[in-house]
Amino acid sequence: MKRRQPSVLATMIDALRRLPGIGPKSAQRIAYHLMQNDQEGAQRLGRSLLHATQVLKHCERCNTFTEHEVCELCRDERRDSTLLCVVEMPTDQIMLEQTLTYCGLYFVLMGRLSPLNGIGPCEIYFNRLMRRATDSVVTEVMLATNFTNEGEATAHYLGQMLKSRGLTVTRLARGVPVGSELEYVDAGTIARAILDRRSV
Repeated sequence: MKRRQPSVLATMIDALRRLPGIGPKSAQRIAYHLMQNDQEGAQRLGRSLLHATQVLKHCERCNTFTEHEVCELCRDERRDSTLLCVVEMPTDQIMLEQTLTYCGLYFVLMGRLSPLNGIGPCEIYFNRLMRRATDSVVTEVMLATNFTNEGEATAHYLGQMLKSRGLTVTRLARGVPVGSELEYVDAGTIARAILDRRSV
């Protein structure tokens, strides 16, 4: 007769499987490791996740995660408010910041267009982006979506919509390898792509 896991552990394993890159075996190993070797770490992880879901919200201006109504970067008066960079995820924003070559502001889509998966303009906060980009301060929008098929389609769609509203629209240059995601590209390559951006 096959031995079943305690239901509490099964629930924990199922929850861990929601993490990207974690399959059934990895989730099971993590769960048993935490319960056997690091229960204090498990409790800390649980508390921090619960606290984050209760405290974090979207920045009113750039849509990234923050504890405040407007994030720290958007409040920084040293940033160039005429330049707006559109990225897919907060991790992409972090990578661009690490290049130390971009001094404008951001808008984080929290995804990319993917009609087959039911992700359309509403799911990537299209209306919020349009309001932000047409605030009479922004003059250039730099599209820094990933160089995947969906990222390119998102850039094309946003580029057409933004240009029709009279904005200058640029795109990261091809220094970033095709098919790659910014989160995994080295900072030097991204810096070159920012400096060599082109009109759309």
